Amino acid sequence: MNAIKTGIDGLLIIEPTLFGDSRGFFQESWNEREFHAATGTEVHFVQDNHSRSARGVLRGLHYQQKRPQAKLVRVVSGCVWDVAVDLRPGSASFGKSFACELSADNHRQLWIPEGFAHGFLVLSESADFLYKTSEYWTPAYERSLLWSDPELGIDWPLESIGQPTLAAKDAAARSLSALQHQGELPEMH
Repeated sequence: MNAIKTGIDGLLIIEPTLFGDSRGFFQESWNEREFHAATGTEVHFVQDNHSRSARGVLRGLHYQQKRPQAKLVRVVSGCVWDVAVDLRPGSASFGKSFACELSADNHRQLWIPEGFAHGFLVLSESADFLYKTSEYWTPAYERSLLWSDPELGIDWPLESIGQPTLAAKDAAARSLSALQHQGELPEMH
């Protein structure tokens, strides 16, 4: 396993070790001991999630205000543009985003610490997205940060997709400034 720094403290691209031959491949998608050795981070996951989305679907940018979740995300079918935004109060990179392509072909994972908003845009015909979380999903604490907030400056690859397909909660999401003003940023432990 290889952990690659992203320029935002704690946010890492994880490249698992693949063992392949003419029959296909094998990889450990999660190994607590290897993860700790590669990242220096200890985490206990409590929930695994799986979503399938069609081309052009944009999910996010989601976070939990209370009981924030750390996530380890990956794609097992298709390809997405994955985005994380640092919302940790006092962070040197507060409001900064990082984006990368995650796909079934590149096998990459993204480690997203607590205090980040997260979302993705499906670039392939469909995508199966899997993620582990360190906290249970609590709908009352879920918040949505506006994916197109100009203050964030996220470069979504929409050229071949056009307008993304959004859930109602994502279409009604608020800007970083509004969430900050209303005191709805993640409450860190």
